[in-house]
Amino acid sequence: MSSETATTASSPSLAVLERFSALRILPVIVIDDPTDAVPLAGALAAGGLPCAEVTLRTPRALEALARIAGERPDVLVGAGTVLSPAQAAEARTAGARFVVAPGFNPAVVEYCQSMDLPVFPGVCTPTEIEMALGRGLSVLKFFPAEPMGGLAYLKAIAAPYVGVSFMPTGGIGPSNLATYLAFSRVVLCGGSWMAPNDWIAGGQFDRIRDTTAAAVAIVAGQAAGAPS
Repeated sequence: MSSETATTASSPSLAVLERFSALRILPVIVIDDPTDAVPLAGALAAGGLPCAEVTLRTPRALEALARIAGERPDVLVGAGTVLSPAQAAEARTAGARFVVAPGFNPAVVEYCQSMDLPVFPGVCTPTEIEMALGRGLSVLKFFPAEPMGGLAYLKAIAAPYVGVSFMPTGGIGPSNLATYLAFSRVVLCGGSWMAPNDWIAGGQFDRIRDTTAAAVAIVAGQAAGAPS
């Protein structure tokens, strides 16, 4: 597939990608109580990250996503851990502006593309990257990043695919964030260290705000350096 074709196919994702490229971090959220959703979104935004991937791992995750989408339109909210077209449809109805999946599910990708809903499936092998390229996708989640071999592995599998960029997620935190972001093929990094589930459940929103601000400071410091 030509690069022109890939760009055309992924054009519905451009607005989301512009936000991703500016923010450089995507908070990955596991939330049990939807009443925590809006305060959480406020804490992330106050810390400098008006975005969230609400994972569909809890019974009321869609309700939490809908509350953020409805009450904090300034926050770019999407659904994560999307495993089926039905879940993707529910997420879209709830107000998700993008979908992230842990693996490459052709049915999920096809549904999202049919709805002009930006989708970022997970890959960790060259075969999966080529499957995604075959669907016109050129920005992919790299998961699980650290268990698969980290940045060295990502650089190795990225090398043959010069038109593909990645969103590493899994095992990324303050100690290695800047290193990942310095790789020019990384759009952003996903992570949950800014807002772990117990902090959300405990109402520690000031702590989430401050930890988010510290992560944003790492991004700013990395931007001042030279990319690899």
